Amino acid sequence: MAQTVKINVTVNGKQYEREVEPRLLLSDFIRHDLGLTGTHVGCEHGLCGACTVLMDGEAVRSCTIFAVQADGHEIQTVESLGTPDNLHPIQQAFIEKHALQCGFCTPGFLMTLVDYLGDNPNPTEEEIREAIDGNFCRCTGYFNIIEAVKLAAQKMASH
Repeated sequence: MAQTVKINVTVNGKQYEREVEPRLLLSDFIRHDLGLTGTHVGCEHGLCGACTVLMDGEAVRSCTIFAVQADGHEIQTVESLGTPDNLHPIQQAFIEKHALQCGFCTPGFLMTLVDYLGDNPNPTEEEIREAIDGNFCRCTGYFNIIEAVKLAAQKMASH
């Protein structure tokens, strides 16, 4: 039997205590142990951004962090952003500006941008391009994503 470590982690406001193998990735813990499949795994090297979640409010690549490193921390996944009846402004903006196609990369973009817009509520287009530089999309060409970020910034400023 493999060695396990007890962790306590809060995910989307809910406290979890689990025994995990030390080598278990946070992305796998979120998806497989907790059943929160909105966090996607693409490259498994932290390059594509699909697995981005917030750890203590900061965007991190969950495929490059072990679950044991999340012990005692607050994690937010895309499931925490809104509900079908009350979308987060970034979710609504992605819909309104047609900023997604297949949707695989979308959760990572959303979580990256929630953190980014919290720090920079009025970004320029160049700043938006820099903010999403580490998130890859194979479908959209990024134009509509940039437009969605501009709209989300406006929506968030008016709330």
